[in-house]
Amino acid sequence: MNRIPTKEEILAWISDNPALSSKRDIAKAFGLKGADRIGLKAVLKDLEAEGHLEKRRKSYRDPERLPPVSILMVEAPDADGDLFGRPLEWQGEGPEPRVLIRPRLNDPALAPGERILARVQKVEGEADHAYTARLVRRIGHNPQRILGLYRKSAEGGRIVPVDKKSDREWRVPPGASHGAKDGELVEAEQSGPRVRMGLPQARVITRLGDPSQPKAVSLIAIHQHGIPDDFPDAVVAEADRAKPAGLAGREDLRDLPLVTIDPADARDHDDAVHAAPDEDPGNPGGHVVWVAIADVAAYVTPGSELDREARKRGNSTYFPDRVVPMLPDRLSGDLCSLHEGVARPVIALRMVFDAEGAKRGHSFHRALMRSAASLTYEEAQAVMDGRPSSERAEMLADTVIRPLFAAYAACAKARERRQPLELDLPERRIQLSEDGRVTSVAFRDRLEAHRLIEEFMVMANVCAAETLIAKRQPLLFRIHEEPDPDKLEALRETATASGLVLAKGQVLKTAHLNRLLQQAAGTDQAELINLTTLRSMTQAYYTPTNLGHFGLALKAYAHFTSPIRRYADLVVHRALIASHGWGPDGITPAEEEGLEKTAQHISDTERRSMAAERDTTDRYLAAFLAERVGAEMTGRIAGVAKFGLFVKLDETGADGLVPVRTLGHEFFHHDPATQSLMGSESGRVFTTGQRALVKLQETEPVTGGVLLELLEVEGEEVTRTGARRAPPFGRKAPKRKGPGKGPGRRFGPSAGAGGGGRKVTRSRRK
Repeated sequence: MNRIPTKEEILAWISDNPALSSKRDIAKAFGLKGADRIGLKAVLKDLEAEGHLEKRRKSYRDPERLPPVSILMVEAPDADGDLFGRPLEWQGEGPEPRVLIRPRLNDPALAPGERILARVQKVEGEADHAYTARLVRRIGHNPQRILGLYRKSAEGGRIVPVDKKSDREWRVPPGASHGAKDGELVEAEQSGPRVRMGLPQARVITRLGDPSQPKAVSLIAIHQHGIPDDFPDAVVAEADRAKPAGLAGREDLRDLPLVTIDPADARDHDDAVHAAPDEDPGNPGGHVVWVAIADVAAYVTPGSELDREARKRGNSTYFPDRVVPMLPDRLSGDLCSLHEGVARPVIALRMVFDAEGAKRGHSFHRALMRSAASLTYEEAQAVMDGRPSSERAEMLADTVIRPLFAAYAACAKARERRQPLELDLPERRIQLSEDGRVTSVAFRDRLEAHRLIEEFMVMANVCAAETLIAKRQPLLFRIHEEPDPDKLEALRETATASGLVLAKGQVLKTAHLNRLLQQAAGTDQAELINLTTLRSMTQAYYTPTNLGHFGLALKAYAHFTSPIRRYADLVVHRALIASHGWGPDGITPAEEEGLEKTAQHISDTERRSMAAERDTTDRYLAAFLAERVGAEMTGRIAGVAKFGLFVKLDETGADGLVPVRTLGHEFFHHDPATQSLMGSESGRVFTTGQRALVKLQETEPVTGGVLLELLEVEGEEVTRTGARRAPPFGRKAPKRKGPGKGPGRRFGPSAGAGGGGRKVTRSRRK
């Protein structure tokens, strides 16, 4: 009988011979036969129980080492052009090892995101990678991704998706957990064929940590919506090499007292303004307004690493606790930001208005400016209210601030004649503590200073479109089409039910909608009419074809004023540079040919960011309300679906669901046309706009779900004979069929008609 090897000897053997790690291989190596193998099996089971080994099919391996043949996710090349792979089967406690892919002469080209089967070899000694890999074969790419909570079980584990729209869990087989712990937030991908019955199979690819941590809220949205939040090394290196642009080839506007006016928590300053009375005797009472926009095109040139990454992101994404920027901080927070007292390159616009706000002319200039002050909206407003909040603001009152408000007063007259859509939707701001927890949800003040900046930015965008059209230069327009007739009819029916009028039989103009909004102003129906009007609108998008902007009542409109955070604006800047012959960094013929694809892509990334921001707000609000379960709250029915009512709470603006099963045992008929539920026996009608008293039953911060019990409607108690309590979140929920058609597995405002109208927590411009 041979001696059974010690645990240390077995571990050493497996480490030296990773390809020969089956029980049979180990027994052969140590000369064990017959009954000796029983003793070996016992030692191997002890090592497995202690976590030193992991059984993988019929072989054992060290979880702190990659198997000799591994599945890798190909990453983007680094600054030196080297290709690395991320191991998808890493089971160790430490960080994933870096794997350098060494392609052979006849290997096919590999793209980032592609999955490959590779033979890996441990690297000994000092190196910036732990393994090298040789391609065995490609095994496909773009499997379905899942973000959820990992729940450990005897058969491996399960993933409970955090997405409200997901209606099933995923099974994680043994060995595919990536070392995830019970309750951790994980990212996984489909690892087996699609199934019609039973649970689909998934493999954990990334562990994201404790979902209860406050700052995990935006992290969930970033991963759920696939928003790139890490800049590749090559992009950062290119940004770090950038030098401040000088005066060469530019007009000198450094003595013009341009100022930035932004929110107090603004992370960058991409626009500055100045106004003065027009000294032209032919324009009595007129104004000259300057709008200077950061010249991002001077740093982000076509085809560069920065350009490719900015186009990929499409725009910055804003969360209450962080920003995922379009550009690295070296540019967005430094070289392109119009900081006070620092010379910065800009594309400046000079506009001339008459005393009634009509634009008489405009011109664009590539220039160098120096901001005279970085003001907040509150500082600028305080000067006009006769109570300057700072000595700096008081010094600029007569030379800068009052001339700006005088020019705006004239432009406001022209705006009134134009009649853009005037929605009045309260904007709530989520206030966070230093550790990321919600401390309050309050209405954001809407100041005249906000309207001033918005109006000047709108006019600057109009000038950019008009100039490029006149020069026959291809560009990206910002388009907003007329409302869909069906949605408009639904708005008309809601107005009629509220005792208001939206006339039929005429070409719809924003002025007609504004008259409806004015009828509702100051009444209990004001918020409902504003929300319903917003929902009747189509979504704005980008296109190279000019179709006008219905909401702003403009014939031509292009985004020009925010190139730090929107790729569309950068394209318009390049178009202006090319059309004026300002330098070689203008739009290229290749870019012009690809404008249609660029427009579609950045329209998609914009919608992606809006969804991520909305989901994050929902989750923060659910977390804020979690401590108030059982409390009674007031609100208004903001949406009706066949599975229940959505109630918008007055205090926080959160949307909660009252499941139809909790309203009573009778059948409730859903009428989509009138947005109502009617009881088959009682005849009781629930419809949008009704005031409601509710009790907070349950919240689910990870998904943003809020569950309510209806107590009163329009001051009348709701009787629920035989009503059933709603099941816990995620159990037997109706399958979601599409936007606004069903609740999915997690209830919340994005699941039905109650989700529109809430703005994200940071003030931003159109």
